[in-house]
Amino acid sequence: MSRWKELMRGTAGVLAAVLIAGAGIGAPVKAEDKKEITEQSKENIEWKTVDNKVPSFEYQKSNVIRMYIKNNDKDKEIKSIVIEPYIDEENLDKWPFRKDNQDDKYEIDKIEAGKTNDKIAFEFTERDDIGSGNHKVYFRCTYKYEGDKENTVVDKGFWVKTTAKPEEAKKPLEVNITDKTPKDEGDKKGDDKKGEDEEPSDDDGGGFSNGDASYGGGGDGEGGEGSVQRVIVTGFDTSPKKVKAGSDFTLTVHLKNTSKKTKVKNMLFDLNAPEEGSDEQTTAPSFLPSSGSSTVYLDGMKANGTADISMKLNAKSDLLQKPYSVELSMKYEDSSGNAVEAASSLSIPVKQDARFEFSDFEINPESVAVGDEANVMCSLYNLGRVKLYNVRAIFEGDCIEKEEVFIGNVESGATASIDAMIKGAQMTEGPEPITMTMSYENEEGEATTEQKELMIDVTDMADGGMEEGLPMEEEQSKGFPVVPVVIVIGVIAMAAAAVIIIKRRKKKMQKSEEEDFLNELDGSAEDEQW
Repeated sequence: MSRWKELMRGTAGVLAAVLIAGAGIGAPVKAEDKKEITEQSKENIEWKTVDNKVPSFEYQKSNVIRMYIKNNDKDKEIKSIVIEPYIDEENLDKWPFRKDNQDDKYEIDKIEAGKTNDKIAFEFTERDDIGSGNHKVYFRCTYKYEGDKENTVVDKGFWVKTTAKPEEAKKPLEVNITDKTPKDEGDKKGDDKKGEDEEPSDDDGGGFSNGDASYGGGGDGEGGEGSVQRVIVTGFDTSPKKVKAGSDFTLTVHLKNTSKKTKVKNMLFDLNAPEEGSDEQTTAPSFLPSSGSSTVYLDGMKANGTADISMKLNAKSDLLQKPYSVELSMKYEDSSGNAVEAASSLSIPVKQDARFEFSDFEINPESVAVGDEANVMCSLYNLGRVKLYNVRAIFEGDCIEKEEVFIGNVESGATASIDAMIKGAQMTEGPEPITMTMSYENEEGEATTEQKELMIDVTDMADGGMEEGLPMEEEQSKGFPVVPVVIVIGVIAMAAAAVIIIKRRKKKMQKSEEEDFLNELDGSAEDEQW
């Protein structure tokens, strides 16, 4: 009986295992599941280069790619972080750097929730046979979230810019001792690059320069002689001539095959513009295609031939007024099918339109007589990205004398005050318009004007004098008349004194007469008694 129970238990265990396997519990992660984890992890971490810059590498000069990783999770920390270059063995020729170390990787113990590690750095030196241009290099980051058993894997590509090995370093310059000139025009290098290879800057700051050409595979080229078929930029034009920020323009580049013997074919040109912007939201290439692409293909150019390529571009609206350097990379083949790489730089000046506003005018007094002056004031706000030079304002009109005021230079974002004294010249019938003309110059000294009207009332000189004199006379009449009052008071005082004196005299005379009358009465009485 016990054996039967053990057999039943074993059978039940096998059935349970089958059911669990059928339900997918403990099954290995599929490729699709791993992709979902990788995509989700991109949202959980932020992985970029420091300052979002593209590192530039020069021949035989090492440089550092600096990165940072931010843990965007607000609750969990990530740990066991390992960042390392991801080099596909099948495409080793696309990795632009030398392999100097057996183990290139950067390890971090942990990054707490919401924290950032910005100390990640990899030092590289470009390969001798790499050409000039932009390359995308990939790195792999593995990490675990707190509590996870499996690693999360994220692969990310970063752009780097490389500069080809100088031609003079690859082979000595072949010189004909007799005439001391290069063997072929295509071999001119270094300081000998004049005329076609380098154009001095014009008044607008535009220009171009040509880099060195090299074989993509590091070979010596046709016939093993090491002569590289060079295609150079001989100039460029823009339509319209002045490129303004925020506007579309057409860039036409003039090219020349410097070899007098062989043609080139399968030509591919790519325009790379620098990124501009103050933050991640506004950072973008300074020039972007307005239509079509920034890549142009040509079938070929004959020996000593010329050709033009054109691109329709848009200048970023917030670009400062200055020349911007863009790189034109070239890839083509010589007559034997050998790949050649080269690059040229173009300096495209960008202009910004001046933007400004005036405040309302303040006029004091609002009405002025002929020959008198009124104070006129307003503010000038420079709202653009360019400086205004030699700003001045001229006030003109039939009813005033011409007045000119010099303000000076006004920086971008600054405010200037326009303050003038306007003198009345001719009477008007009510307020009449006068014109303020403001002029300023740009960096090239080109003058521009802007006009604004204001109203002013000029009265007649005589009427104005009478009208202005009446209040003063009224004020004087309303004032206290000191002298007349003193005279009147004196006269009144004298009259009062005279009245008092007369009254006193009358009283004395009356009293004297009464005494005399009484005395007479007393005398007659005594006579009667006797």
